[in-house]
Amino acid sequence: PLLLQYFNMAASMLGRIVSSGFGILHSSFGRTTQALRSATANVEQVRGYYVNWRMVRDVKRRQMAFEYANERLRINAIRKNNILPKELQEVADKEIAALPRDSCPVRIRNRCVMTSRPRGVKRRWRLSRIVFRHLADHNHMSGVQRAMW
Repeated sequence: PLLLQYFNMAASMLGRIVSSGFGILHSSFGRTTQALRSATANVEQVRGYYVNWRMVRDVKRRQMAFEYANERLRINAIRKNNILPKELQEVADKEIAALPRDSCPVRIRNRCVMTSRPRGVKRRWRLSRIVFRHLADHNHMSGVQRAMW
């Protein structure tokens, strides 16, 4: 019975790690390094994983949009089907309105991963134009150089 209890506990922990993705692994890793630094009495500021609260909010929106994607797809297919009766389409309208607002993928905003700037983001590198230019000018991006003619 004790072995079964340990097995169930390990399985549930593994399930939580897999379901919530890399974020939990990274945050738990950050906590251990923070604990080690405090244990060694080294006074050093440890930067969080996200730049600011806006980026955290955007990440939560991305997770929620991923969770509700299948459900939204099914309900929208019913809503936009002209062959079905109007009553069924109205019920689908009410169901889609009952879903959380952040589950809508339109609310997701591409942000710079270094500064959290929402505008002028180069999608391929996930950097704002300002940070991109700075890194390119200082040779911190391989394969990127200024145009010369």
